[in-house]
Amino acid sequence: MLLPQRACLGVIESTVECRGKRTTTRHDHVSSRPLEASAYLQAARAHWSIENGLHWLLDVVFDEDRARNRKDHGPENLAILRKLTLNVLQRARPGISIRRKRKRSGWSNDFARSILGQMR
Repeated sequence: MLLPQRACLGVIESTVECRGKRTTTRHDHVSSRPLEASAYLQAARAHWSIENGLHWLLDVVFDEDRARNRKDHGPENLAILRKLTLNVLQRARPGISIRRKRKRSGWSNDFARSILGQMR
């Protein structure tokens, strides 16, 4: 097995204080290209913005981590449908949370039609 060239090792240390308790976490990273500290931090933030913005939503709203479909193209097809649904829900009726829109769409055909009717 070929390993990519390692050109940069980095550590991000973050400290959070909540209710008088201080917690410090360290995240170690390996990069295949040399990076200055500011570029390294920017790359790490870009990665986590994707993780927090998309994957977290898919897991919380659709419980994606517990999906048990493993055969053929099933996992890929359902991932595409989840992302499509998430896009539709994000754009429709902005005053309501995504989780609530999803639940209400399942309870009421009229509400589901109103969500789908806002697709462009």
